[in-house]
Amino acid sequence: MRKNSVKNTRINEAVREELSTIIRREIKDPRIAVMTSVTSAIVAPDLKTCKVHISVLGDAKAKADTMAGLNSAMGFIRRMLAKNLNLRNTPELTFMLDESIEYGVNMAKRIDEVMAQDSGAENAAGTEDPAEEE
Repeated sequence: MRKNSVKNTRINEAVREELSTIIRREIKDPRIAVMTSVTSAIVAPDLKTCKVHISVLGDAKAKADTMAGLNSAMGFIRRMLAKNLNLRNTPELTFMLDESIEYGVNMAKRIDEVMAQDSGAENAAGTEDPAEEE
């Protein structure tokens, strides 16, 4: 099976959805933050390994605690994944922290700040009466 085949894409999406449900509903670990989401799951073509990208809304401690909680519950998560998905092999999971959403939010804030500064500078420089230009 090729890496970008339709079958592999379907498997990636099914694993992502199932992991999201398992993390949200099945795991009772208090270390896992409430605002934890699975942004992507990339299953190898041989179905042996899976890289799971996790996004956590919170500070650095919440992110570290969530990753520790997920790594300690990895066996349970894998067992639930095998139970709920009918795959030839249940992949070995590797959780990775995904900070792309937080990075995007920070960049949007910075762009808004620069735009506000630019509009403030234009207003200060453009104190002329627009009626005089006509």
